Amino acid sequence: MEFPTALVLNAIIAGLLLGGFYAALSVGISISFGMLDVVNIAHPAFIILGSYIAYIVNGWMGVDPIVVSLVVSPLFFALGILLYRIYYVCFERRGQESLRGLAFFFGILFITEVALVLIFGVDYRMVRTAYSETTWRLGPVDFPMRLVVPFLVSVTMVVGVQLFLTHTFFGRAVLAVAQDPLALRLMGVNPTRVKGLAFALSIATAGVAGAFLIVIQPVQPAIGREYIGLVFAICVLGGMGSIWGTLLGAFVLGIAESFTSTFFGPSWAPAVSFGLLLAALGFKPSGLLGR
Repeated sequence: MEFPTALVLNAIIAGLLLGGFYAALSVGISISFGMLDVVNIAHPAFIILGSYIAYIVNGWMGVDPIVVSLVVSPLFFALGILLYRIYYVCFERRGQESLRGLAFFFGILFITEVALVLIFGVDYRMVRTAYSETTWRLGPVDFPMRLVVPFLVSVTMVVGVQLFLTHTFFGRAVLAVAQDPLALRLMGVNPTRVKGLAFALSIATAGVAGAFLIVIQPVQPAIGREYIGLVFAICVLGGMGSIWGTLLGAFVLGIAESFTSTFFGPSWAPAVSFGLLLAALGFKPSGLLGR
């Protein structure tokens, strides 16, 4: 009787730890897609790019990948500003963002993937940290540090983004820009500038999440495709534009995948995100915490 109990407890803990990581992957989509209505299908490409930058610096200087990601996050922020400017001038300003803008981000996704393949090849790359092989045990429950450390930093980042969006003027402007850009203009705020900075924030979170990914598992350039459905599923499941909803949806999905892997096998786990997405669209289209 003790073995199944331990198995269930470990599945719950693993699911929560995985969910915290998923929240970091998805918070940028919650901003760009949920708040700004920008369907950035290339979001996982920036996650993988963050993984490889962390891998390079870790191999060169031995710096922890998560520390690397925080240091280089301003570069991802600047990249986000540049990308949104191109997107706005070429597509959004002309009212062509729906289909051609989507094709633009598909192009960014594949260009990034091909560039990484040409530079690094298709072999899996991984990093070793001081805590990679460490596991804490509390009774029958294991806490692998390669999951615990990214979980703690991920949740801190997501909560920080939420507090920033709700307790600063810029954050409230981001929340308002998707609802009533005209009212924002009447207040003397440029909605395009606000959207550009918010989109840059979403790219910066993707770069940081990339470091979490390579701490947790080996990566290769095409692995980002596996997360396209997952990040959008979490965004919709949690509620469009809700950061707390993204965190909750990530925990739900993480626990569901953990139980699926534990009791039915890991090959079934990828179907869980799409199953939950369909269920959310069918029974609660507004999401768990959506308006």
